[in-house]
Amino acid sequence: MQPFVILDAIAAPLDRPNVDTDQILPSRFLRRPRKDSFASFLFRDLRFNADGMEDPAFVLNQAPYRHAQILVADRNFGGGSSREQAPWGLVDYGIRCVIAADFGDIFYRNSLKSGLLPLQLDQSVCVALREHLHAFPGATLCIDLPQQRVMVLDGTHHEFRIDPFSKRCLLEGLDDVGFTLQYDADISSFERSYEERFAWLFDSKS
Repeated sequence: MQPFVILDAIAAPLDRPNVDTDQILPSRFLRRPRKDSFASFLFRDLRFNADGMEDPAFVLNQAPYRHAQILVADRNFGGGSSREQAPWGLVDYGIRCVIAADFGDIFYRNSLKSGLLPLQLDQSVCVALREHLHAFPGATLCIDLPQQRVMVLDGTHHEFRIDPFSKRCLLEGLDDVGFTLQYDADISSFERSYEERFAWLFDSKS
């Protein structure tokens, strides 16, 4: 998992509320192995018309925002069904941070485990940030995870909260497997001592 420390990147305003996980990654694209990218399926029914052509009204199809790595959304981002493919799609597309007033609980946890920072700010702040991004298309935001701060080009900044464990995992680029492997030596030591204490469990002749 790619570490997240400081992200200074183009931000795109996503004005619609209640963007659920089926809008983020439609269910018909879920049956793919993780090694295959989900980028082309992100917001599939919002980014593309029925004929498969891009919808020019969708923000990520507009020139200033095509390479955005930050989304500034509205309320209830990632609600709906639990699917880890939703944050996978965002990360595979290149989005590393979603700012919103609130998130679906399961989406929030899945995001942190996938290297995506779900950053919660007050509704009024989210509105102000989106207005700023509309006024200055292609503007960047700076997300400083060590300082837990969002910085805007006009000099304003906003503090955010994140639990210490999730913060550490993002900073070090650790998913659940990576975190567990940090204790590989301790696990191996325990396995050896356990086998010695209960050798009869491992005796193939018994």
